[in-house]
Amino acid sequence: MASWGSSSCLQNYSLTKKPFSETVKFSERTPILTIVAQKKTKKVRKIILKEDISQLGKKGDLLDVKAGFFRNYLLPLGKAQIVTAALIKEMKMEDEKIEAEKQRVKDEAQQLARIFETIGAFKVKRKGGKGKQIFGSVTAQDLVDIIKAQIQRDVDKKIVNLPEIRETGEYIAELKLHPEVTARVRLTVFAN
Repeated sequence: MASWGSSSCLQNYSLTKKPFSETVKFSERTPILTIVAQKKTKKVRKIILKEDISQLGKKGDLLDVKAGFFRNYLLPLGKAQIVTAALIKEMKMEDEKIEAEKQRVKDEAQQLARIFETIGAFKVKRKGGKGKQIFGSVTAQDLVDIIKAQIQRDVDKKIVNLPEIRETGEYIAELKLHPEVTARVRLTVFAN
């Protein structure tokens, strides 16, 4: 038996082995183990707020929040809902109703402003004093009462901007009927 160190053994080994320059072909098979790198993705939920939340948003806002914040805070308190197609459709319909109502209120205010323009001036009689002075003054409530008596419309006295009236003469009052509609009304004050 030859030892590994003997030259005959090395010769036999070198004759049976192929040189390193030749390429060895492996069989085409799928690997047993596949390593996939997984990155941790941020878990974000699209939600709709059910009420105003400071530093987050107002009712009806569409937001992206972290899943944990939604699951642990917003959902148990009933402050938000996960966005669904049906919910978005419902919100759009509700927004359309709100816009239609706002437009109706604005149109009504514009119509009332036109009525005030066609009337001209409201006449107010007060007990007179010396010269042009009157006893007391004409207030916003007096104007509201006159409007109700003449055109049968209720007007809130908070929307009336009236200058201080303590003398006879002609004055202009402004009625803020809508944030975008202001009516100007003339008042003629007479002394009895």
